[in-house]
Amino acid sequence: MEGNGRILAGSLIFASIIILVRRSVQGLLYNNRDQVIRILPKTEREVEALKNIHELVKVDFWQPSSILSVKPGVLVDIHVPRNWSERFFQSLLQTGIDFKILVSDLQGLIEIQGVSRTRVRRSTPPYSYEVYHSLEEIQNWMHQMNQSHSQLLSLFSIGKSFEGRSLLVLQLGKRSKHLKKAVWMDCGIHAREWIGPAFCQWFVKEALQTYHSDLSMRRLLKQLHFYIMPVFNVDGYHYSWTTDRFWRKTRSNSTNFNCHGVDANRNWKVKWSGEGASLHPCADTYCGPVPESEPEVKAVARFLRKHKKQIQAYISFHAYSQMLLYPYSYKDAIIPNFKCVESAAFNAVNALYSVYGIKYRHGPASSTLYVTSGSSMDWAYKHGIPYAFAFELRDTGYYGFLLPESLIKPTCTETMLAVKNITNHILKKCPLS
Repeated sequence: MEGNGRILAGSLIFASIIILVRRSVQGLLYNNRDQVIRILPKTEREVEALKNIHELVKVDFWQPSSILSVKPGVLVDIHVPRNWSERFFQSLLQTGIDFKILVSDLQGLIEIQGVSRTRVRRSTPPYSYEVYHSLEEIQNWMHQMNQSHSQLLSLFSIGKSFEGRSLLVLQLGKRSKHLKKAVWMDCGIHAREWIGPAFCQWFVKEALQTYHSDLSMRRLLKQLHFYIMPVFNVDGYHYSWTTDRFWRKTRSNSTNFNCHGVDANRNWKVKWSGEGASLHPCADTYCGPVPESEPEVKAVARFLRKHKKQIQAYISFHAYSQMLLYPYSYKDAIIPNFKCVESAAFNAVNALYSVYGIKYRHGPASSTLYVTSGSSMDWAYKHGIPYAFAFELRDTGYYGFLLPESLIKPTCTETMLAVKNITNHILKKCPLS
């Protein structure tokens, strides 16, 4: 009887612990806040359980960008909207999958950063490179820079977006009577990745300010032209400021569904609609009805095709993960000029690390990040641009897409050194054809 009493007591204690755990979890379920959680599925069974939950609950995958890319051993960051949190957490608890809360009040973090941005603007000169800027501010800045630095800078449009906004590009470099080799740089393909456009502006600012004092920069601007597109997805970026901070896609209409937009980094004609892309218009990784269906993608592709003999390097800036990627994204295979590209990437991440000790992983996108199809980097490489890279900037998930403005300067400073390192490496050790 004494043994049975101990068993009963132990059972009661265990039951009490379970109740306490459930109550603490209930605090998570009913806090009426958007949250970000991190999961590390360990087995195929857990991956399948997540996929089953995803079919029932509408959540936003931050990393990877789609449930299709979730695999055992791969970190998964999920934005759980408040109106789906109860159902999602209950389903998750039933599976027994472990999770960690990264952000318990996402809207609160957005509001804090918004207040900070307003305060910084009031206390600084007209244009600060250490705050995020709206599309209107960025495009006004482009016009002003064009007027004030006409010897090294020119501005032009390559077309219109779906909603009729200008697709503006800056040409940076010393003017020449001869056709110079060029590097294309774009930022903001995915609207919510605000650190990308911040870096493109930073690069232009630094290049112009250090042209006379930095021998390396002066040599680059004399030998090359940089075509820089600070905001690729202009409609989506504007929408992320006015309506939905975490909007990813373009803003085109779907004829058969009440959904907007296409993933502009799945819309290129290179293994289009393959692994890592969705054919459903409501998915964040929707590849579009046809390749280059988006006017933004079509305009950039047309420009790159027209200047393919001139443009020898393509660099696209994304967030987040702290990676430097190169082709291929759509398959696990070694590119023909692997040795040179790998060497450039290796040196670039080492240069980046030397500034603040921030570690970046580097390698082929398919194995370093995850498999995707229809990406701009793969398209550029397959269409004759021999050096194609994609940065995934800070951080690794603590802030995710809400990287604080206090981290703009260090992120851009270290990335600037990496980009210069890549370009110098190609010029010196991998002669541009």
